[in-house]
Amino acid sequence: MSREHESGVDVTVDLVILTIRDEELNVLLVERGNEPYKGNPALPGGYLRPGETLERAARRELEEETGLDAARLHLEQLRAYSAPDRDPRGRVITVAFLALGPDLPIPMAGTDATDAAWVPASSVLTESGSLAFDHLTILRDALERARSQLEYTTIATAFCPEPFTVSDLRRVYETVWGLKLDPSNFRRKVTRADRFLEATGERRLAELGRPATLYRRGSARLLHPPLLREGHVARTHTTTPTLR
Repeated sequence: MSREHESGVDVTVDLVILTIRDEELNVLLVERGNEPYKGNPALPGGYLRPGETLERAARRELEEETGLDAARLHLEQLRAYSAPDRDPRGRVITVAFLALGPDLPIPMAGTDATDAAWVPASSVLTESGSLAFDHLTILRDALERARSQLEYTTIATAFCPEPFTVSDLRRVYETVWGLKLDPSNFRRKVTRADRFLEATGERRLAELGRPATLYRRGSARLLHPPLLREGHVARTHTTTPTLR
């Protein structure tokens, strides 16, 4: 992340990397090794290099700062952040990326990050000013993007190691949305959605009940019909809405 400030406008990339660990939605944070905000937790990221595309920069920073393999992740551009005072070093515009992956390994800090760790996203959101720069705002935007994407796209499967069961997929929705869903209703919705899931022809033995059918990702990218949340996303798992 460190670089001598130059006149004009600099461009950086920041990464919101989400995975599900221990049945919680976790975000990857690094501990900054340089000023400003030395020692503070932050999203991984860094400066755009000459001749480099934004996506290439995001993939490079992901591998340099965390040791994670970008090929394992779903990666998409979130949005740009351009508040004039967002970086005390000068005018810096950042383009944030959202990355999703299934049960990602413990990251290894590199370059100018002194540490990297998975942290429950819910705990970060409750601590105002807990992240460097405007990274808390970026995290909030990324979480809402992920929640919305689960409604209209098949991105939920990015959290599932293949093969997976419908119950595995339902737990992804429940974890990301912060809601409890009706199992029968959810099964009916996702198995009838066009090319969302593809049965492998195999089953997973269960401790109780019948063996569960195993699935892989289907070819669809958009979810038809969509799976819509009921109202606002709850902060706890106390409600039990149905999918409409």
